[in-house]
Amino acid sequence: MDLIDIPSQSRDKTIQDLREFSRKLVRELGFMRTSLAGSELAPSAVHAIIEIGLQPGIQARDLAAILRLDKSNTSRQVAKLESAGLLTRETDSDDARASRLYLSEAGLELRGRIDQFATDQVSRALRRLVPADQESLIRFLSLYADALSQENPNMAQAGEAGGIEPLIREGYVPGCIGDVASLHARYYAQASGFGVYFERKVATELAAFAEGLPAAGRNLWLYVDGGRALASIVIDGDLAARQAHLRWFIVDESLRGMGVGRALLARALAFADAQYDETYLWTFKGLDAARHLYEAAGFGLTDESEGRQWGRVVTEQRFVRRNPGAGPR
Repeated sequence: MDLIDIPSQSRDKTIQDLREFSRKLVRELGFMRTSLAGSELAPSAVHAIIEIGLQPGIQARDLAAILRLDKSNTSRQVAKLESAGLLTRETDSDDARASRLYLSEAGLELRGRIDQFATDQVSRALRRLVPADQESLIRFLSLYADALSQENPNMAQAGEAGGIEPLIREGYVPGCIGDVASLHARYYAQASGFGVYFERKVATELAAFAEGLPAAGRNLWLYVDGGRALASIVIDGDLAARQAHLRWFIVDESLRGMGVGRALLARALAFADAQYDETYLWTFKGLDAARHLYEAAGFGLTDESEGRQWGRVVTEQRFVRRNPGAGPR
């Protein structure tokens, strides 16, 4: 649904401004050129290299969904990169009809050069902005990109043509503890610099939680594709206090922007609202895309404090969402 607020300028002017900014971004980032990021590759090929590097073993259909390309265009792109010696294919052990994609040694070297080019480009631009403006830029670009993704027809293509829901599993699935711990470890190592202490904490606490399932007022939902858990969310809680704790909510990089996170969050909140008066979660300052998703679901920031139990100092944030049917406190 549309968000409605009193505009500071007309809607037509806002649309005109955003279109102008978008065109300028396309030009300045080099997408009008025949090659991108200091390589000899077209923009779509550069993005394919980046995504395969981020998700080694990704299937072509998942790559197509991320790049917003149809399957035939993706197949041609993959074939060109393979013939250039930049990627390799391996037959999927779970499905002999499918292949998993990996960057070759030459592909990894090229990806390193592309990453350095992009990092330098962004770094030069950020030097012209004060830190507060940098934070605002990240937040608002995240909001805009997320809003655009909701209108994209490829969002429902996560997994098979049947969409997201058929791939959501409820409860423990063999291998999910390692998968979910791995997702957390990789993401938070990059986002917050966390290491082995954090990964061990996630794995041991999630294992203890899963071992107690099924249990009243508690549940686990997973997005499982190809035998692997690629996203997760948990509702833990205190039935006597009628307060739920949302935990271990994460989505693999390859699925972001496709609606998987929203689908899992909707499942979890429906479960929580049936049994609890409110739901809370803890997160870290600076994870703006996640914060936007929480706020869109009705969560509000209530507490913020310094935390030292994760192996490094971070700013922890507590968000709370009141059950719409619970009435006033």
